[in-house]
Amino acid sequence: MEHPPPAPITGIDTFAALDIRVGTIADARPFPEARKPAIQLWIDFGPAIGIRKSSAQITRHYTPDQLIGRQVLAVVNFPPRQIGPFTSEVLTLGVPDSSGEVVLIRPDHPVSDGGRLF
Repeated sequence: MEHPPPAPITGIDTFAALDIRVGTIADARPFPEARKPAIQLWIDFGPAIGIRKSSAQITRHYTPDQLIGRQVLAVVNFPPRQIGPFTSEVLTLGVPDSSGEVVLIRPDHPVSDGGRLF
């Protein structure tokens, strides 16, 4: 798989404006109404943020049952996005495998939900 070129150089303030947090997937369900295969996620980001929803196109490597209890990283300060009948409130983060399919990003060790990436 060919990767896109690097993004233009930017300042630390641009990175700091993104609120990327760790959360634990509390529930995961198939999303048959989505145009592309997806899974609906309910992610617990701890008491300050609570549970937020996300639609993730991750069906190549994951099933809903495999995801419950897994920690993931997500951008929590983007505006909600309507995807069919579902409102996605956070952007769950991943990187492409050799075929361009999403592999989720998660911490190497368990950490407290709501911890911010720095």
